[in-house]
Amino acid sequence: MCDICVMNVVKDQMLSRRSFFTAGVAATAAVALSTGATTPAMAAGHGGVFDMTHMMDETFPTYFGEPGISYDQVFNFADNGFNLNVLTVNEHTGTHIDAPLHFSADGLSVDEIPVENLVCPLCVVDIAARAAEDADAQVTPDDLSTWIAANGEIPEGACVAMHSGWGPKVQTEAFRNADGEGVMHFPGFHIEATQMLLETGAGAIAVDTLSLDHGPSGDFATHYAWLPSNRFGIECLAGLDQMPASGATLVVGAPKTGRGTGGPARIFGMV
Repeated sequence: MCDICVMNVVKDQMLSRRSFFTAGVAATAAVALSTGATTPAMAAGHGGVFDMTHMMDETFPTYFGEPGISYDQVFNFADNGFNLNVLTVNEHTGTHIDAPLHFSADGLSVDEIPVENLVCPLCVVDIAARAAEDADAQVTPDDLSTWIAANGEIPEGACVAMHSGWGPKVQTEAFRNADGEGVMHFPGFHIEATQMLLETGAGAIAVDTLSLDHGPSGDFATHYAWLPSNRFGIECLAGLDQMPASGATLVVGAPKTGRGTGGPARIFGMV
């Protein structure tokens, strides 16, 4: 049989299989809807899943101001019948995870973070009103005490996230918010709040800005206090305005890159 004939037979078989599986999935979905069946996550009390990840490409703002990803297309559909890019990525670009190794000599690399730590209660500390007036606003111990008074103790293994309202700025220069001397101005965690959280069972902290430390920080005090404790951080988290102060679950799709100090992550909030 000629090559083109073989290719056509394979395509026909693929289309036939695709139709079979599509019909099967549709039938399964219909049964689930008719019986009220849900996924295990939904059955556990979550009614919706929200994407908390920014789209990342070479235009995404980065801490150092240079593109954090580049594309080299080595195969294209017109010439090769498929598309394939070689990506060069700064680990700390886009919505990403900071592994303990990022700011310690021998902390856990991103692939070594226990998977059970990547599904955790989400605690949202809202400082957006203050950050609207002061770009250098920080999460303080008073903010944490106020959250605890309203919501109870921080759950074991929780991710405590700063909601500063910075997410919508991501497509503008205001996300980095650098002044004439190149100093950036955006919110982060005050070292005293970080130290307070180290006394709790919290397993992660997260921000909707470029850094766990606020923009003008020159010493990365929060990074150096938090990450060497073998807890992780998340930067450039999206969608915190859609999350309640407590009660949501965060699912962190961290990369499993050997020796990685972090990496872009697909993150979901379940409410």
